[in-house]
Amino acid sequence: MTRVSARALRAEWTKLRSVRSTAWLLFGFVGATLALSTMVMLTLDATRCPLAAGCDEDTVRLSMTGVYIGQVAITALAVLAVCGEYGSNGTIMPTLCATPARWRALAAKVLVVIAATIGAGALAIAGTFLMSRLILPDHGYAAPSVADTATARALGGTVLYFGLIAAISLGIAYAVRDTAVSIATVLGLLYVLPIVATLVNNDTWRRWILRLAPMTAGLSIQATKHLESLPLNPWQGLGVLAAYGAVAMLVGGLMFRLRDA
Repeated sequence: MTRVSARALRAEWTKLRSVRSTAWLLFGFVGATLALSTMVMLTLDATRCPLAAGCDEDTVRLSMTGVYIGQVAITALAVLAVCGEYGSNGTIMPTLCATPARWRALAAKVLVVIAATIGAGALAIAGTFLMSRLILPDHGYAAPSVADTATARALGGTVLYFGLIAAISLGIAYAVRDTAVSIATVLGLLYVLPIVATLVNNDTWRRWILRLAPMTAGLSIQATKHLESLPLNPWQGLGVLAAYGAVAMLVGGLMFRLRDA
């Protein structure tokens, strides 16, 4: 069993790294996350909004704003890793011939894609953290430190957030098997509910929508200040995102198991 699993993992890693789009998407993910985060940090100025005037910016969260655009590349990477096998790559039949036990093929794909995502995510967040230590003091803010528990949780939790976005994307891709529809479904799930929440006038309903919105809930993990104002506390929010990932993977896995290749 171990040999088969190791062989499946090697096969999935070979397929992932041999596709040219993988490197470009991972590079774009890290670059876009770092670039947008850096631009946001450069616009901050403590003198324009001092603490004495009631301003208390969550600079740690703001320093990771690039997540909002970086996750698009992760969604595309995960979806293409699945849908490419049914389309242009045409490798699904050789994959199932080499690994007839579909749950092993599925597990190998999920582990490899999520590992690549988490690795790139750690690099992106490490880069934004280093930039925040360089930029924020020059703009009147204290440099963040991983010695602070809330900051460490925000950084590590954001890396986990990327992995969960990949899990949701993989599950939906296995269920849909169409690149464009899968990407549109994931991005709609991430971005539409927060927009809907802004259009709702009832505070109670708006708060419930934000609790159920996977992106809003999941990114609660980035908050280091004003936690009482969040719809959910940081770990609860990440738990909601994890639930979306579990459901997506369950549905996608069942569809992969029951349908013809």
